[in-house]
This record gives sequence, structure tokens and C-alpha cells, in this order.
Amino acid sequence: MIEIRPLTTFADMRAAEALQTETWAMPPDELTSAHTLHALAHNGAALIGAYDDGRLIGMVLGVLATIPNPQRPDQPAAERLKMYSVMAGVLPAYQGQGIGRQLKLAQREFALQLGIPLITWTFDPLESRNGRLNIALLGATCHTYLRHFHGDMGGINAGLPTDRFDVDWWIASDRAARRANGEARHVSFTTLLERGAAILNPATFDDRGLAVPSTILPQSPRSDLPFCLVEIPASFQAIKTADFALARAWRLSTREIFETLFAAGLTVSEFYHKKTDDGRSRSYYLVQTMNDER
Repeated sequence: MIEIRPLTTFADMRAAEALQTETWAMPPDELTSAHTLHALAHNGAALIGAYDDGRLIGMVLGVLATIPNPQRPDQPAAERLKMYSVMAGVLPAYQGQGIGRQLKLAQREFALQLGIPLITWTFDPLESRNGRLNIALLGATCHTYLRHFHGDMGGINAGLPTDRFDVDWWIASDRAARRANGEARHVSFTTLLERGAAILNPATFDDRGLAVPSTILPQSPRSDLPFCLVEIPASFQAIKTADFALARAWRLSTREIFETLFAAGLTVSEFYHKKTDDGRSRSYYLVQTMNDER
């Protein structure tokens, strides 16, 4: 049985160093060190681990931060508190078992007990597994795209611009509460298509079975239909391994699409992963007009 509990000892912190290396193939100079983790935890950070028979197999780290308010630069920081989730990871052998969701829900409970309404974090929008967790299962939303956010990195991020979604998770909202309770989304993928949702960049597949981004400029969403779908690879890491130039093409093409949609005031609100009749896996973000994410 998986145990979710805070990291408290220095041995826990050392295990967290090793977890970063194994999960993301991070070089030593990119690790958050055991000393830093220990100092953060000692000063109130949310450093929570998942343990299997005493072994650390997943972790999430959150620190207090503030919500920017350019309209009121004099607003007290205490009125603008949020949590910034610095990292969340699960060992590869344990991925796909719901452990990441358990860790994020534990982080949500930690923040709710402090009266903090918002948790934010970044993730690679081309990683389908993360899109499903963050958007579909947790109910986070996104309207901010960050180009090359982390700069050049090693490990699984080596060689590509580190573009990221910057997501908002309003943890006390009905949306977040429903997802935390495991309630299903309101609208199915099939229903969206029946309602006229356009897939802006439908992928094709080459003779290797790899998803290829559309080379045609994406069509604009219908003005009378304030939602559309954006396709991403179902397995971005497989594409990076097989054809790095193709992975870069996905990065640059989706960057343009998301930046255009976000500039128009649309928000990523849902994620769909499905099997098609030909047996292929395909992944899509729903992007739509949202009045209030909270």
C-alpha cells in the first residue's frame, strides 16, 4: 500500500535527490539538493512524499508565493498568497498508477488548511501524461504560455526549448472539488465534435507510425463557437527518441497555436486522450472562453 506523508529526515531528502535523477535524468547541477529541500521543509514548505514499503517513489514540493496584482502594487502580500508547486515526480516504474494524483491532492489539502486559494505550476504541454493529470484529473486551467521557461536543460529536456504551460489550480472551486472527488467531465470528446468543435491542427502519421504536426496554418475557431481542440502527440518522448527534428517541429507549431489562442483570451480547460478506430492513441486540449476559472 502506498503511504503519503511529509519528508522529514535528512535521509528522506537524500532519497528525493535520487528520485529527481531517476525520474528526469537530471544532471547534478540541476538537482534541488537535499540541503535545499531540508531548509525549505524546515521553513514550512509542502514537501510530501509517496512511499512504497518505506521507499520514496514520488514527491511533490510546494512553496508559498504571491499572486501578481499590477493594479494594486501596494496590496499586502498576505492578501495575495498562493502556493507555487516547484516540482512533482514519480519514479518511472510507478507512473500510470495514480500516485501523482494522490500527491497533488495531498498538496491541495495542505494549502486548503492554510487558507490558500490557488496553486500554480508549470509543465510541458506536449507531455500527454501530464496534460491528463493536471487538466483532466485535477481541474487546473491554463491561459499562459512561457517560452523556454527553464532555459537550456539536460536529461529528458535536453536539446529542445523548455516551453511550458503556467497553470492555475483554484483548489476551493467547484471544478477542483469535483475533480478531487473523481467526478467525470461534463462533455465528452464525441459531444464536442458533434457540437462543431474544430481540431485546429489534426496530425497525420508517417510510415513509422509517428504523429506529424499539421503543416497547414491552423484554421481560426468559428466566431459563434468559442471553443476548439488542439492536438498534441500521445507520446512525445517516443517522438524525441525516434526523430528529434520531428519533436522540435511539434514544439514550434504548437507554440504558435497556443500563443495565438491565449492572446485571443481563450483558456485550456480540458484534456482528452482517446483510442481511434485504427488503434492509434491521440491526445487533445480543449481551449475555450471561460468567464471565471474559480
